[in-house]
Amino acid sequence: MALADRGTAAAFRALHAPGRLLILPNAWDAGSARIIEDAGAAAIATTSSGLAWAHGYPDGNALPASALRAAVAEIARAVRVPLSVDFEGGYADEPDRVAENVAAVLDGGAVGINIEDGSGAVDLLCAKIEAVKKAAARGGVDLFVNARTDVYLRAQARPERAVEVTIERAERYRAAGCDGVFVPRLTDPAETRAIAEAVAPLPLNLMVVVGLAPAAELQKWGVRRLSAGSALASLAFGLTRRLAREFLASGRSDALHGEAVEYAAMNALLQR
Repeated sequence: MALADRGTAAAFRALHAPGRLLILPNAWDAGSARIIEDAGAAAIATTSSGLAWAHGYPDGNALPASALRAAVAEIARAVRVPLSVDFEGGYADEPDRVAENVAAVLDGGAVGINIEDGSGAVDLLCAKIEAVKKAAARGGVDLFVNARTDVYLRAQARPERAVEVTIERAERYRAAGCDGVFVPRLTDPAETRAIAEAVAPLPLNLMVVVGLAPAAELQKWGVRRLSAGSALASLAFGLTRRLAREFLASGRSDALHGEAVEYAAMNALLQR
């Protein structure tokens, strides 16, 4: 995939159609994205934390916009399926700067983003959503904006009001122009059904956490998008740490010949 185009954007939007469940094992660089695509993914989504770690930065809007732009272009060059980028809070507080940042991401080949409220004001995310939609329209891209609200992730409401507050925020973000609603750390069946019904026809996105129900159950509850978040990146870094410690401690290389992508196979995957 080169620059974002109408056909790719339409294909990504179609993956969120009612009755479908889009499963996204999030990538953190071009190599992991290509591996995930080869495994059968219909689209690639990035993990902000994994991508930041791979570039030597902590998660949390610390990654320079220039590094994000370069990473998006690298991933888009390596894959053929649609690409959605975890855009954190837009890497700026001012909506105009967020619009500039998203224009660069779209130039790199993305057709979707996640953008989050975090600990910020609802009004601010609404303004950012409006700004990125306008920037995408100017660039001729039908950008899929997945609005993430951290009501559950950051415990921003009392448990008995979490559903109500989440729906209130989702309605505000829908009015601002978002195309999907992302509620990480939502796991309760009844609460999931209530939120999915309230945000419809927009798709509800959940994130893998310990104790989350199987995908088939989530789909019955109305979930239409399931993200791995940082899970794959965390596992990859964890495995690297364990193997490196063992190798440093003993010099033994037995464990370094386990379940690995062979050199030739990885080279072949990246031949374009």
